[in-house]
Amino acid sequence: MSSLPNYRPNKLKLGPLEAEILNIIYSLDSATVKEVHERIIADPERELTYSSVATILDRLSNKGWLKCVKQHRQYIWRPLISYSEAQAIDAYEQLQKFLELGKPEIVAAFADSLDEASVEQFEAIAQKIQALRELREKK
Repeated sequence: MSSLPNYRPNKLKLGPLEAEILNIIYSLDSATVKEVHERIIADPERELTYSSVATILDRLSNKGWLKCVKQHRQYIWRPLISYSEAQAIDAYEQLQKFLELGKPEIVAAFADSLDEASVEQFEAIAQKIQALRELREKK
């Protein structure tokens, strides 16, 4: 997973349709409204108008997730951060919410439920944190 990017979208919370459309953009690297719309309506169970897709793309742009660039005679939507950067931001936000609980019994219950693989991951994280602390102390 990548580190936290310097740039962060203005609004991190996305609705289900916004998240779905953003994931389509990530899967295509960039896309037109038509390409996104075609992906969604490829499922015969789905109905969504072209203008609704355009509205959602515009919302994602206003929230700081996408930018729109005119190429030739069409508009192309591109993400402003990579998928891995978006995952890093999401993980960071979830961790912050967890830490805000600040209740030792909740953290202890969580720690008790960890399996061996999770413990190894946390140990690796702890080593990275320690290395960062040592770097900061040297400065």
